[in-house]
Amino acid sequence: MNDAPRISRQFSLCMVMEAIVHCGPISRASVAKQTGLSKQTISEIARQLEDDGWIRETGRTSGHVGRSAVTYEIVPDAACIATIDLGGTKVRAAIADLSCQVLAEVTEPTDERGGLHVVRQIARLCREAAEHNGIAYEKLRMAVVGVPGVPDPQHGRVVMAPNVSGFDTLDVKAALGAELGVEILLENDVNLAAIGEHWIGSATGVDDLAYIALGTGIGAGVMVGGTLVRGFGNAAGELGFLPFGTDPFEAESLKVGALERVTGTVGIRRRYQEIAGRGLDVPGIFDAAGKGDAAALQVLEETARYVARAVASICAITNPGKVVLGGSIGGRAELVNRVREFLPQCFPYPVEIGVSELGSRVAIVGGAAVGLTHLHTTLFAGGVPGAEISLPPAKVVKLVEAAQ
Repeated sequence: MNDAPRISRQFSLCMVMEAIVHCGPISRASVAKQTGLSKQTISEIARQLEDDGWIRETGRTSGHVGRSAVTYEIVPDAACIATIDLGGTKVRAAIADLSCQVLAEVTEPTDERGGLHVVRQIARLCREAAEHNGIAYEKLRMAVVGVPGVPDPQHGRVVMAPNVSGFDTLDVKAALGAELGVEILLENDVNLAAIGEHWIGSATGVDDLAYIALGTGIGAGVMVGGTLVRGFGNAAGELGFLPFGTDPFEAESLKVGALERVTGTVGIRRRYQEIAGRGLDVPGIFDAAGKGDAAALQVLEETARYVARAVASICAITNPGKVVLGGSIGGRAELVNRVREFLPQCFPYPVEIGVSELGSRVAIVGGAAVGLTHLHTTLFAGGVPGAEISLPPAKVVKLVEAAQ
């Protein structure tokens, strides 16, 4: 049986949908101009998409000579995805719709009990995010979960995640699927951050990049030629295990990483305690440094030197066009400026150092990019290889103010 007509039709449908997603409201004549398809083909596809509830008429063109034309846009909430950023201290959940609008998120402290308690917390927050944004939960098709560790695709676990207990022995993917009743995709949170920055952040259009997150821990998402680098065991970018900062042969270094022991939140607080003889949280240490506290300034300088060495390590291997720093610690100007100062002292070639434009929402946005790409392909490509819909550029994507 000749399948060519069906394949051709599917490619045409994807082209029409891509034009509407990127440029809607848009007329059939404008779609024809962009796609090269005949007006008859576009009319037939538009009728099919409208009948199926994916697009809708929005009005008519105006201000042109001649007859006005019907314009179309996608029905944003015809289907949605949940995007979740799970951290050691906070978990965030948001909804992204078919128009690539990332809706307001809901946030709360991560359940310290870990394991199934966190799974159920994520499921509850997904439902709350849908309700908060006026989305019927039945419209949810999948959930993308950014995790602070390495997803094990064979067993559904998350390994190398010391900040969320119990995920290394639990089939997290299956448990979440049972709770939510939708397809689940687990991805390293920093990988999602790199994807988010590449899509609509400070590295848009930069296909060779590294995103380094520094907060509770330290990690990197690396893209080469526009493709995420995962590595054999899905653990590429685990910067915390670079063998410097502390003794990499100590048992604690095997658990959380030699570099993470000195650059993460716990390490920074411990170092300040050692020097100053008193305790402060990390924001307090930054505040003290701003007031000239000698111990705080020393800790900040030491941390920046370690981060500069980590940047140099990535640059020596992947040669990124840009390195983006982010996270609750990594995105602070006091640290970024020092990293820019120290990097030329340990690496011979110029490296552009940027700061995340998406801030705390970067993994949420990356999850939306992954989920919406998958959703559009599932809904409109019809299983035809190569038939796909690219995500719209940054100027089209909308971010709704996060919930307080």
